[in-house]
Amino acid sequence: MSDGSKERQVMMVMRKLLGNIVKETTPPPGMRHPLSDGTLTDIKMAFSLIAAREKELGEAAGLSQERPYFTDEEPAAKVVPISGIGKVKKIPE
Repeated sequence: MSDGSKERQVMMVMRKLLGNIVKETTPPPGMRHPLSDGTLTDIKMAFSLIAAREKELGEAAGLSQERPYFTDEEPAAKVVPISGIGKVKKIPE
């Protein structure tokens, strides 16, 4: 395993770990967050730095741009079933 891929793996683990910490410490709506505003700002900055480094490592490795997506997000490409494809209808002149 090369150093770049090892570093990329470390970045992915750190991103997931920070995300889990944020999820587990997030209080219900209306309650104050147990982490200070400064700590929350630092976490956001860490996420930004991790994302930037992951992008640099991906570009250096020649990987295509990986983008996060939501599971309920509509995909950019639509699958057209073959049964939905018919003959071209002639347009009367």
